[in-house]
Amino acid sequence: MLHKTQAIVLSNAKYNDKYSITHVFTRDFGRVSYLLPKTHNKHSKINPALFSPLSILNLEAEHLPLREIQRLKEAERQTLLYDIGSNLNKVSLAFFLSEFLSKVLRETHNNEVLFDYLKNSIEVLEETKSGLANFHLTFILGLTRFLGIFPNVENYTQGCYFDMLNGEFTYRIPAHNYYLRECESAYLNKLSRINFSNMHLFKLSRRDRNLIIERMLTYYRLHLYDFSAIKSLDVLRELF
Repeated sequence: MLHKTQAIVLSNAKYNDKYSITHVFTRDFGRVSYLLPKTHNKHSKINPALFSPLSILNLEAEHLPLREIQRLKEAERQTLLYDIGSNLNKVSLAFFLSEFLSKVLRETHNNEVLFDYLKNSIEVLEETKSGLANFHLTFILGLTRFLGIFPNVENYTQGCYFDMLNGEFTYRIPAHNYYLRECESAYLNKLSRINFSNMHLFKLSRRDRNLIIERMLTYYRLHLYDFSAIKSLDVLRELF
């Protein structure tokens, strides 16, 4: 049966001489893998060049129960992402975020609220002129709300510790090693108010930014199964 849906490209992988596999997150089916032709001709309705990281597409595809790799029938670009494809900093962010999302998004059912957050975030990235260095921090913290792991930041007081394992502030040092020190906990309390509209107001050094992203990824690793290291993180450390 044919279905139409919106999709965000996460990654592409080799399959055989004629096809690649594209991994996307769709509005109607969650995460899906599709066969993607490697070449494009005048008779084909699928151009593989459209399937770059974070591209927002309209798809028509077959969806059969129990089939691991579905088949595409048509694909067209929904949103033109010129800056994300040409601005070096945004290209690097796109590769990082697509790798990050490939590890995080595993749902195979529809989640329209999550899809809309991702789509809006990509559109914000395309249009952002200032505060770009804080975009990935804002996005990753914001995503925790949609994954059900947003930290409880309501009971912060100066000098307390953030227990990353339990996702809350505490007045005593936890009995395990997964916690933030007083100064790091203060950063988290400050960052809990960050969003795409005000991220340009947060003045962070490269050292602070790198420390924050490391702690954020550790938090994800504690709360999501099989969350492995992100190879493209090193590029962001140099840029931002």
